[in-house]
Amino acid sequence: MRSLSPMLVIDDVSLRLAGRLLIERATVQIPDGARVGLVGRNGAGKSTLFRAIAGEIAADHGSFVRPARAAIGRLPQEAPSGPERLIDIVLEGQPERTALLREAETATDPHRIAEIQSRLADIGAHAAPARAAGILAGLGFSHADQQRPCAEFSGGWRMRVALAAVLFAEPDLLLLDEPTNYLDLEGALWLQDHITRYPRTVIIISHDRDLLDSAVDSILHLERARLTFYRGNYTSFERQRNERLALDQSLARKQEAQRKHLAAFVERFRAKASKARQAQSRLKLLAKLQPIDVRIADETPSIAIPSPEKPLSPPIIALDDVAVGYEPSRPVLRRLTLRIDADDRIALLGANGNGKSTLAKLLCGRLAPFSGRMTRADKLKTAYFAQHQLDELNPQASAYDHLRRLMPDAPEAKVRARAGAIGFSAVMADTKAANLSGGEKARLLIGLATFDGPHLVVLDEPTNHLDIDSRAALIEAINDYSGAVILVSHDRFLLEACVDRLWLVANGEVNPFDGDLDDYRRLVLAGALDGTPAEVRERNGGEARTSRAALRRAAAERRSELAPLKRRIEEYDKIISRLTKRLAEIDAALADQTLYDRDPARVAKLGKERADAARGLSEAEHQWLTLSEAYESAIATL
Repeated sequence: MRSLSPMLVIDDVSLRLAGRLLIERATVQIPDGARVGLVGRNGAGKSTLFRAIAGEIAADHGSFVRPARAAIGRLPQEAPSGPERLIDIVLEGQPERTALLREAETATDPHRIAEIQSRLADIGAHAAPARAAGILAGLGFSHADQQRPCAEFSGGWRMRVALAAVLFAEPDLLLLDEPTNYLDLEGALWLQDHITRYPRTVIIISHDRDLLDSAVDSILHLERARLTFYRGNYTSFERQRNERLALDQSLARKQEAQRKHLAAFVERFRAKASKARQAQSRLKLLAKLQPIDVRIADETPSIAIPSPEKPLSPPIIALDDVAVGYEPSRPVLRRLTLRIDADDRIALLGANGNGKSTLAKLLCGRLAPFSGRMTRADKLKTAYFAQHQLDELNPQASAYDHLRRLMPDAPEAKVRARAGAIGFSAVMADTKAANLSGGEKARLLIGLATFDGPHLVVLDEPTNHLDIDSRAALIEAINDYSGAVILVSHDRFLLEACVDRLWLVANGEVNPFDGDLDDYRRLVLAGALDGTPAEVRERNGGEARTSRAALRRAAAERRSELAPLKRRIEEYDKIISRLTKRLAEIDAALADQTLYDRDPARVAKLGKERADAARGLSEAEHQWLTLSEAYESAIATL
């Protein structure tokens, strides 16, 4: 049975960084077992708060309180590297197991050997390799990859290994800072499912709206140095926050009307002896009317994707039996027979390494086909955005400077107007790229890439450095744009808001995927897309028997995975029943009027016990409701 006490108490905490106040006198309780989304604008101080919780930096004021011996797990700043196998690095994420296994090899005392083996059994040490392998597989590593040295992988893949290690360790308090930035859609879907079933407390910094809606049960909002805790997912948080803002604005208007009325009375009658006392009393009342802090959300700079001046006749690109890659003898993609029309909105699905970026470069003319026929419409203009291009910006040049190179003969006012249109007005237009945040660089690069009003825009992971409001601005820009869009993204919310066709890039081929993203999620979580091109072809060619079987397998596995959640619901059922019964017993005892004269000490004791039981019942009912909603939502997707 899970304790109802908090896992973390942020007690009157203030934090500063480089002299700037990030958090001011914040007090929040994080319940044990909660899955919390920590949200706020980029630069608000979320990562600094994580460092303070982990004990890496000290608070300027206040303290962080958590249960004794509670373990905290957090992604390291640097990715692991070295000759160790991936599976070994993950297994080392549980140091107690490693130490016990090492001691077991040399221990000779029978009693100590028994203690070691008992403890190894308690922590599930012998099942650990299979569990570690499952986590690595969920994050995109094949069995063969898991046996390779870590040093052979790129930085992004090594960060996945670090994520696997901290998930494997299952700390009491897990802190994840933008974990999906290192993942593709498939990895993000797996992580979302894993967090939903995580047995301890999780706090996640994320701008992934789908993750925050599906995997968390509460939101911790950091805005203007204040922390506010909300029950529910991100959609619920938005609704509650908007209601609070509306109420604050209404109260502020009423207060302002009251202030004006009092001030007018004082001004009118202050000099009259008969009204002097009343004027003085109103002055005192006026002084006590503290202005209500109405927090208007900061305006999010716009993102602009200019539409093409003249549409082209469809198709704008047609591929017929095309092969493409980087070595003619080893094409990455083969047998590509596809077409793109002038208003298509297509998402590319498929795990990293299967060729999504290769296809994107082919469509944008950055790669030429090895064989087959590729037809492009006359005067076709394309734009390509990828995260690695952020490093191609001139660090010493401002947004104005970058635009000036594209508008050499334009007057300054016109260049600055264009800078403002892509979100760089006033001082921001003259800020060097080196001093821009990752999100600001991404916004600038999108504006530069689409400067000429292209007919086709290819966006490869455009949201990695964008906060939620900026992602909403990107969705609006894509939906306002009239040309064709190809999207590669791990942000499911973005895909569902913007695309109407899905292409699956897998096993060296690209095929239309006729299901929706829920279908794709089920196949990913069931492992039904690993190395099974025939299944994909059958799914999309009319003979969908294999896919239906895969979906049935996925549903069966999901039902078995929901068993722990169902057990937790039953536990809270028992708690609610026990506390309800106890409250009835206390109320019956307190109803005896003679008890107050006969045993006043018992009355006081019963009153305290009733208050404790009522609080426990309220918390249990909330947990039961939250878990039940999660269970019903999960069942509905089967």
